[in-house]
Amino acid sequence: MIIKTLLDFVLNIDTYLLAWSQQYGLFIYFILFVILFAETGLVVTPFLPGDSLLFAVGVLSAQGILNIFLAFFLILIAVFIGDNVNYWIGRYLGPKVFREESRFFKREYLDRTQNFYEKHGGKAVIIARFMPIIRTFAPFVAGIGKMKYLKFLLFSITGSLSWVTLFLFGGYFFGGIPFVKDNFEFIIMGIIIVSFIPIIVEIFRRKR
Repeated sequence: MIIKTLLDFVLNIDTYLLAWSQQYGLFIYFILFVILFAETGLVVTPFLPGDSLLFAVGVLSAQGILNIFLAFFLILIAVFIGDNVNYWIGRYLGPKVFREESRFFKREYLDRTQNFYEKHGGKAVIIARFMPIIRTFAPFVAGIGKMKYLKFLLFSITGSLSWVTLFLFGGYFFGGIPFVKDNFEFIIMGIIIVSFIPIIVEIFRRKR
C-alpha cells in the first residue's frame, strides 16, 4: 500500500504539488524544503523523490504557480543543510558503529571507506548527487570515512548546485513544451530510469 501510494505520488507529482500550492499557499515552500532536506540529510529516507520533484517544481514555476528563484534558493539551502547533517552523523557514528567484534560493521570496512574517499571522494560526492538512493548515503559514508570537511564541502556545494540547477531549470524551460505537458507522467518515468542507469551499470560491471 505504501509503495503504491509513493509510486502514485512520484508519477503524478505535478498534480500533488499543484493541489498543495492551492491548499497551503506559501507553506508549499516549507514542504519542499522538508522533503529535499529529508532526502539528502536522513539516511532512512532515500526513497523520497528528488530529480522528479525538482523537475515538477520547475514546470509549475514556468506556469507561474511557484516562484522559480525562491524555490531555487530554498531548495539549495535544504540540500546543503541535508548534506552537512548527513556527513556529521556519519562522522560521529562511524567510530561507534564500526567495531572489530561486529559481524557486519568491521573496522576494516571503515578503513577501506577512508582510503576510497581519499582517492575518489570529490568525484564520488558529485556523481552521487545525480543518482537516486546513492546520493542519500554518499555524505553519510564520506563522514564515516572522515573525508576532510572542507574538501567535502567544496564538492558538496558543486554537486548540489549542479543538480538543483539542471533539474529545476530543466523543468522550467522545457515544461512548457506541449509534448512534455501532454506526456508528463512518461517524462518523469524517463527521468527516474535514466537516473538509475549508472547504478545498474555498476552492478553488472561488478558481477562481471
